[in-house]
Amino acid sequence: MTNKQQRSRYVQIGAWIGIVGNLLLAVFKAVAGVISDSRALVADAVHSASDVAGSIAVLIGVRAAQRPPDRDHPYGHGKAETITAIIVAVLLVLVGFEIALSSVQDMFEPVTVPKTLALYAIMISIVLKEAMFRVKYYLGKKYQSDALLTDAWHHRSDVFSSAAVLVGVGAALVGSAYDINWLLYADLAAGIFVALLIIRMGWKLGKEAVHNTLDHVLHDEDTVEMRQTAAAVDGVLKVDEFHAREHGHYVIIDIKIAVDPYITVEEGHQIGKQVKEALMAQSNVQDVLVHINPHEDEEGRSELRV
Repeated sequence: MTNKQQRSRYVQIGAWIGIVGNLLLAVFKAVAGVISDSRALVADAVHSASDVAGSIAVLIGVRAAQRPPDRDHPYGHGKAETITAIIVAVLLVLVGFEIALSSVQDMFEPVTVPKTLALYAIMISIVLKEAMFRVKYYLGKKYQSDALLTDAWHHRSDVFSSAAVLVGVGAALVGSAYDINWLLYADLAAGIFVALLIIRMGWKLGKEAVHNTLDHVLHDEDTVEMRQTAAAVDGVLKVDEFHAREHGHYVIIDIKIAVDPYITVEEGHQIGKQVKEALMAQSNVQDVLVHINPHEDEEGRSELRV
């Protein structure tokens, strides 16, 4: 199995973890919420159900990104993952607004006190969501998947959301036990706070994903090894220009190298071919476009071969 095939396999596994995990959690929290009479837990179940759409979008994006280059997309489909990351980020912002609006509206409704069962259901949900976050974050970092990383942080936002529900339910139970009425509204205040955190996270991740879609190039400090690899090829006298464009989980390199101006075209072509092969050996490089320049002195004159 090649590195690219291995990457595709594990990134898709990460997406399936999100789909199956969110479906199971949505059903579990919905049943527990109805039995325990917890509106917050039922709302959190709806939240988990909406996450399924995000995980499905990630799976579609990951699969699309693995398609080989074609006539209309000669540089491949790597940006499909970045576009998916934008979609998930938008979902995060929408969910944040939804939770905030729901919390504000519930302040004007009669407050009900949930049963203790809701606490155990929420704690189980938090543990499972944190485990999903850690697995997907690890896979996203290892295989450089924007979509998987964004969806991982989506799971982390769910941990915050469930934690707010836990605090709210716990406060409601304490308020009911000790007749402290204002504590019954603690879950709504916590819901608004968590909603703001989710919106902030979605904005940050979306901003980064949009930045990556605009043909962002790696900074010089990130391409030192690549430049050294190209410069080390026999016949390369100088690397005149080097751009590594991020294209989803891989990069496309545009490089201009200077060679002896008095060698044959065929010899220059072979040097360029060796440069491309050397750079393509790196796992995150999808394609290399090499331009051959005649080597010149500081005054712009072609230097004679000694």
